[in-house]
Amino acid sequence: MGIVLKQSFANTLTLFMGFGIGGINMLFLYTHFLSEDYFGLVTFLLASATLVLPLVMVGMQHAVIKYFPVYKDLRSEQTFLTASLWIPLLVILPVAVLAAVFYGQLSNYLARENFLIREYTYLIGIIAFFMGYFEVFYAWAKIRLQSVFGNVIKEVFARFCTLLLLFGVYFNWLTEPQFIYAVVVVYGLRMCLMLGYAFYLFRPRLIFQCPENIREILSFSLYSIIAGSAAGILLEIDKFMISQLSALREVAYYAVGVYIASIIAIPARAMQSITSPITSRELAREDLGAVGKLYRQSSLNLLVVGGLLFLLINLNIEDLYAFIDKPSFSKGVWVVLIISLAKLVDLSLGIANAILTHSAYYRIIFYLSVAMALTVILLNRWLIVRMGIDGAALATFLVLVGYSGLKVYYVKKKFKQQPFGVGTLKTIGIILFLYGAFSIWEPSFHPVVNMILKSVVLVLSYLYLIRKLAVSEEVDALFDKVFDKGKGLVK
Repeated sequence: MGIVLKQSFANTLTLFMGFGIGGINMLFLYTHFLSEDYFGLVTFLLASATLVLPLVMVGMQHAVIKYFPVYKDLRSEQTFLTASLWIPLLVILPVAVLAAVFYGQLSNYLARENFLIREYTYLIGIIAFFMGYFEVFYAWAKIRLQSVFGNVIKEVFARFCTLLLLFGVYFNWLTEPQFIYAVVVVYGLRMCLMLGYAFYLFRPRLIFQCPENIREILSFSLYSIIAGSAAGILLEIDKFMISQLSALREVAYYAVGVYIASIIAIPARAMQSITSPITSRELAREDLGAVGKLYRQSSLNLLVVGGLLFLLINLNIEDLYAFIDKPSFSKGVWVVLIISLAKLVDLSLGIANAILTHSAYYRIIFYLSVAMALTVILLNRWLIVRMGIDGAALATFLVLVGYSGLKVYYVKKKFKQQPFGVGTLKTIGIILFLYGAFSIWEPSFHPVVNMILKSVVLVLSYLYLIRKLAVSEEVDALFDKVFDKGKGLVK
């Protein structure tokens, strides 16, 4: 786990930095510098682009990681990587033509509840193009086990640029419409930076011919398009459907709540950048022992870290909204709890998704994703009308928990591996105990003082119980390493 821990640690720091900057943007700058409708518009455009992305890229970012280890000579590698650039164009070009022909009907449909959307509909495709090729070039870096730079560009660069742009709006250097276009430019720059780094790591000679296993790649890509679209629906359809069933400002309220809850997913995203190619490699070697060990370790350790974040977020949420000082946004309190709980369940799966995606059973992801996507659309349509943004959060929770259970079952059935153990039960017990204990403690100071005080006591209590109950060998080893270094500094 050496390279996993090293790059996961670097990626975790990067993600926290990115989320820190994003938190400033989302909780304070967007809410105070941009009107609620334009805040909702930005969220809608980015969510819609994410939904379109799998179709645009035909799953090539996943195919690069899955199939690159198969090639044994330089020419085959170069042919394959070149194909990862031109294959998406076979879809992008005809889709762009169709979108241009039917643009009026499409934009009118999307803007039927919020007319502001109509003027900016075409930006969805441009953003999706930039996002998609960024992911392909990021995959080029991942197969070289170099994920940190790409993570910095993905998580920090765009958010820092957005921060500067928001200050541009505040100081009247940019109008709100100009801000929208500037955000699109930022995503284009992000793609170009990733392209430069990918070619720095490995600049293949471009060979425009079909790889030997092109039929297998295209079959995988077809499944990836639908499975990726379904996965995107699972993650982003709530924001899209809120804009279609309610006012754009409701998307802004929901986006803030989801952003706060998504902090829990930081450790998984950091680890996934390096565990995904390693899982693919070990499956190619048919080393199920290594896969099973990584599965169990990732599940427990992500649950331990995610559990602490879950407690910190939800036990401080009312003070956080009070500090934001935008009462209308506090409608998202329940969204935070519901989504963060769903994220915590997802963390407990460890690398289950990577095991299925990079194995011979990758098609099951397709079937599960399609079923879950259809379910979440139906649930959103039903629950948003009845419960507003809380209904959107509940729909996501129900589908994500069901999806997670099915993935664990299938990995158990096919690989005879499951991620849970005694440590899992101990961690869940600690989370429930501390949530109940700290829920009744409400300091009456300034919101910032309340959050600091409660967080310090909570972190110390959580770490003590995790250590005392010997939940995880890896966490215990990390404790020992930190304390040993501390003793060395004292001497």
